[in-house]
This record gives sequence, structure tokens and C-alpha cells, in this order.
Amino acid sequence: MEEYFLIDRTIKNQPFSKLQIHRLVATEAIEILSISLEKGVVFPEHVSPTDAQLIVLEGCIAFHIKGKEFIIGEQETIRFKKEEKHWVKATKNSKFLIIRPH
Repeated sequence: MEEYFLIDRTIKNQPFSKLQIHRLVATEAIEILSISLEKGVVFPEHVSPTDAQLIVLEGCIAFHIKGKEFIIGEQETIRFKKEEKHWVKATKNSKFLIIRPH
């Protein structure tokens, strides 16, 4: 079996233009989304179908859930339960990952 490696530059090349969402991984076990959010832009209220973890790679976001605001900066993470309404606002141009099991 031949091995190969592929460098994926999706996150690096993802622009800060309003809200951008790209699915990086989708398997039977896990889904990973790469999200870029331009400063001041809101990712509108929504729910996750499964428990999820958000990891900020770059920038800073205000994460709103259950009437509370959490400021999450680079290399910080937050976990949240499925079907909890939440929304996000970028306080700086930001990139973050959403990781959730299927």
C-alpha cells in the first residue's frame, strides 16, 4: 500500500469575508468545521446537532450561550452541549474550529 501525504491549506487560505464555513473532515465518527468570521460579523443563533468543542485558532470571539457571554481568544477552547442555542460575534478577524462527534 502506497502512503501519501497531503497538506491542506483550507484554514490558512480561508478569507475574512463575513462568515465563511468549510467542512474539513466528515466521517462516520467526527466532523470538523473551519470557520472564519470577519471582525464585527455575527454567526447567527443556531444549535449543534451533537455536543461540540470550539477552538479559536486566530483572533477573538464573543460566544453567547444561555444568556452568558464568553470571550475566547487564540488557543482557547469552549465545550457546549447539543441543541443549546448559541451565537458568535468576532471582536477581531477570527478563525476557529468546531469539532463534533457524529
